[in-house]
Amino acid sequence: MSQPASSPPVMGNDKRWRAYWVCVAVAAITIMDLTKVNVALPSIEEALGASSTELQLIVSGFVLTFGLTLVPAGRLGDQGSRKAMFLIGLSLFTLTSLLCALAPTSGVLLVGRLLQGVAAGIQMPQVLGLIQQLFQGAERGAAFGLFGATIGISTAFGPTLGGLAIAIGGPVDGWRGIFWMNVPLALAAIAFAARLLPGRPKDAGERPRISLDPVGVLLFGAVVISLMWPFLFTTGSPDDDPARWWTLVAFVVAVVAFLWWERRYAASGRAPLVPLGLFSLRSYRNGTLLAVAYFAAMPSAFLLTNLFLQQGLGLEPVFAGMVTIGFALSSAVTSWLGGRLVNRVGRPLVVGGLLLLLLGFGILVLVAIGTPPELTPWIMAAVMLIGGAGGGFVIAPNQVLALSEVPVVQGGLAGSVGQLGQRIGTAIGTAVALSLFYATIYRAPAAEARIDVFHEAYALGMGSVVALLLVALAVGLVDLRQRRDGSVPPPDAAAEAQTAAARTADPADAAGGRTPTRRARARRP
Repeated sequence: MSQPASSPPVMGNDKRWRAYWVCVAVAAITIMDLTKVNVALPSIEEALGASSTELQLIVSGFVLTFGLTLVPAGRLGDQGSRKAMFLIGLSLFTLTSLLCALAPTSGVLLVGRLLQGVAAGIQMPQVLGLIQQLFQGAERGAAFGLFGATIGISTAFGPTLGGLAIAIGGPVDGWRGIFWMNVPLALAAIAFAARLLPGRPKDAGERPRISLDPVGVLLFGAVVISLMWPFLFTTGSPDDDPARWWTLVAFVVAVVAFLWWERRYAASGRAPLVPLGLFSLRSYRNGTLLAVAYFAAMPSAFLLTNLFLQQGLGLEPVFAGMVTIGFALSSAVTSWLGGRLVNRVGRPLVVGGLLLLLLGFGILVLVAIGTPPELTPWIMAAVMLIGGAGGGFVIAPNQVLALSEVPVVQGGLAGSVGQLGQRIGTAIGTAVALSLFYATIYRAPAAEARIDVFHEAYALGMGSVVALLLVALAVGLVDLRQRRDGSVPPPDAAAEAQTAAARTADPADAAGGRTPTRRARARRP
């Protein structure tokens, strides 16, 4: 009998884990590119004469195109070959990194970064889809635990690597090394991916017709751009144009039009861009909302800390980046541990991690403000260990809980929708935090002691980070209550139901947004 299209391909254990590490390595390279460029902005400004708007877009434009590409690329991977999409994205990422490294002007660099975001948006959904495809049950928890550890290390080590590249290459051209380092790493990953990643199973049946919902793609692009646009151009400067906020009106209109179209498209029997039925799964909806709030907070915290250390305390970029190493190390340990405990402990693990993270960041702000400047970086580096320990218990366990009921056939798409939420959260959270930080500096009298100004700016910026983490905590507590009253299944039971449903999935149900898990639940008395 032929294997259903939604069943994962049969692979030996060693082969599965080798394929997994290729995916994780590429995810690490991609996420690191989000953080290591931040420390290079002063060097890029000096070397290429980039304007403040260009510098903002070099960072946030990457996030924008990343987000726009995620969902269509996840759809293509689910309906076609995740391996092929992975290789396409990785090849484009290599070429665009080379373009950025050789960019003669700020305009060329900006174009390279926008295209690099497209490449990242193509490959990242395939990573999550392949992990869903390769592992089930408790093994999936362990896989996501290691994945979360790697992402935590990449996020925190990015600024250090960026600062190291500048230190080696010099203040004028050292920033190019940040992009050069991607090229050999990506080429090696392409070679391993071509050899080790699983393709579409030969006995998977007839290949489904590719459906991209082009009208849905256009409307979805309008939703993302109109929401992110005002935040991308919010710097806290008195020169910020207040008219940018009118695009939020267009955002509301675009959301209404998108939801209407997606429901109409699904009712016609075709596959919509975003199966809205995914959000009827409480585990997925709660996990996605929590991740959006968390990722709105965390990149902002790292960026604010880096700016405070460089501009407020005068640290060199490489030393400012090293302050976050403690976060990376402790989060790596707890991410690995959390992935192994999540199927037994469940949502309380995530709630506890958020409480520990809030404690760590509260102490971090007190240390930044109340300690002698010569000791501040050292004490902040030590306090980062506390925050990292909490953060590691959030990322990987929440990923497992969010995807526990999602069928394998929709793994890439569900992962890409979640990633999109994280990227939008990052853009908005960073814009809010930076506007508070810089607005404080802009309005300070010139005669005021600068360190006091930076103390206030850092405290206000980190206040927005804490507020976002409190939102994540509130979502976690709601999910915890729902799990205790039985409206959300425990992760181990959900994983078993998901696996059984995947084996008997009707492709028409998946295409129309009705998940096999929901259908199976509906049949139970």
